[in-house]
Amino acid sequence: MKTKTLATSGIIAALYVAVSLLVAPFGFTAVQFRISEMFNHLVVFNKKFFFGIVLGVFVTNIFSPMAAYDLIFGVAHSVISLSITIFASKFIKGHIPHMVFNTLIFTVMTFIIAFELQLAFDAPFLYTWLTVAAGEFAVLAVGIPVITALNKRLNFKALI
Repeated sequence: MKTKTLATSGIIAALYVAVSLLVAPFGFTAVQFRISEMFNHLVVFNKKFFFGIVLGVFVTNIFSPMAAYDLIFGVAHSVISLSITIFASKFIKGHIPHMVFNTLIFTVMTFIIAFELQLAFDAPFLYTWLTVAAGEFAVLAVGIPVITALNKRLNFKALI
């Protein structure tokens, strides 16, 4: 891994953790609004952002009240969803459609988090899936124009 890629991954991870912990109570419940999930859209611009995002999720989940579960299920959710989005880049042209696809994948894949909450708290699976998916969808949908605007200023493709 190049020094620039390593440094950028570290910055992305640190930003993910900082933003997550800023709104911590809302990022670890059945109704999740983890604003840092917007960073998931970065893989649309360059797949190398994968490492920084996953590291950010991992470190953030260490601070979770359910760290043992979140380190497995939360990281798995991110790895699987990001991998699907990266794979789909071969078939989806344009950043906006790709971010819409990413939003839908992350939203659907929240069943992994719903399963985690069912195991940990015996929470009703379908209801929990719906509430976690709604929060994930809202954050990522709002993230599309935010990340698009940031990309115009920062040019994500050239950062790493």
